[in-house]
Amino acid sequence: MLIIGLMSGTSLDGIDTVLCDIEGEFDHVKVKQLDFFTLPFDDGLKNRVRKIINNKDITTELICSVNFELGKAYSNAVKQMLDKNNLTGKDIRLVANHGQTLYHIPKPNSPLVPSTLQMGESSIIAYDHQVEVIDNFRVMDVAAGGEGAPLVPFSERILYKEKNKVIALQNIGGISNVTVLSNDEISAFDCGPGNMMIDEAMRYFYQKDYDKDGLIAATCEKDTELFNELIQHPYLNRKPPKSTGREEFGELYVKELIQRYSHLEPNCFVSTFTEYCAYCIQDSYRKFMKKLPDRMIVGGGGAFNLSLLTHLRNYLPEVEVLTQEDLGFSSDAKEAIAFALLGYAFIKQVPSNVLEATGAKHEVLLGKLTPNPFNQK
Repeated sequence: MLIIGLMSGTSLDGIDTVLCDIEGEFDHVKVKQLDFFTLPFDDGLKNRVRKIINNKDITTELICSVNFELGKAYSNAVKQMLDKNNLTGKDIRLVANHGQTLYHIPKPNSPLVPSTLQMGESSIIAYDHQVEVIDNFRVMDVAAGGEGAPLVPFSERILYKEKNKVIALQNIGGISNVTVLSNDEISAFDCGPGNMMIDEAMRYFYQKDYDKDGLIAATCEKDTELFNELIQHPYLNRKPPKSTGREEFGELYVKELIQRYSHLEPNCFVSTFTEYCAYCIQDSYRKFMKKLPDRMIVGGGGAFNLSLLTHLRNYLPEVEVLTQEDLGFSSDAKEAIAFALLGYAFIKQVPSNVLEATGAKHEVLLGKLTPNPFNQK
């Protein structure tokens, strides 16, 4: 059956949109990627989302509007995918819409309770294309006592498991997270910041969204004083299951560091944050894995940062470090495919949270259904 998966992450690069053909019963599902693209956000919408994420001048009316603005943006991504492949909504079994995370509170922080908020009104997608939409995948896991993240391990176990090998599937988006597959065992957690701090520095100093190929980072050595402060961050010693986000490593944190280390050159911040990302990954491997993996497969935008990959190989010489592209897959499409699979699990009524990854008390069905409003009896 044909499923469209939608994913927009903490980096706000755009809407990752994938068209998949998925068949079979769990755990023998076959997934074929038919098409993929990333649709950039309109700058105005991106700035309004960033304002909410960073708790700046938020109003109830802003949140209300952004929910529908995101829904329209996701609907436009679906339209472009359908048009590109000469399809209509009637040809699609469902759209799996991750939505945009506006805030994520994985641990209680009195008076705040564990919670997560994704927005992007799925009713707009359902109405525009006469199709069922599954969204809000994270909330049931939080209700079951989990952190609502990471959710990608469910698909990774299906797609990448190798007998008698320890495989680390290292995603480096805004946040870096790893899934460890070892025979029938699986574990997963967020390692720390991925591209997020690098991207914030690039926007601040260079008015660019990211460091293409890691070229800026390659022009400078890390600053030892700043680096030594970064590696003392308490998140690094927090034991899994654990997750993090902009609340700990986003724009406010980066700007505070820039102000305190104002004597440093811009490229030095980018270099230091790049090596810090690699350090957090290797640190979490050495602290929290029973044994180092035989192979690390890197996906997400970080797979294209050559400076970051060099640091990973230097920090983990015992591990074979490959990218999704090295194996013939797409680093960019990985998470969108994961949510397409989560949507497939929903309609098959298969629980899809991985307890070892999220810390939930029970395996539960993830997602909420927005029905096709034109399916009338």
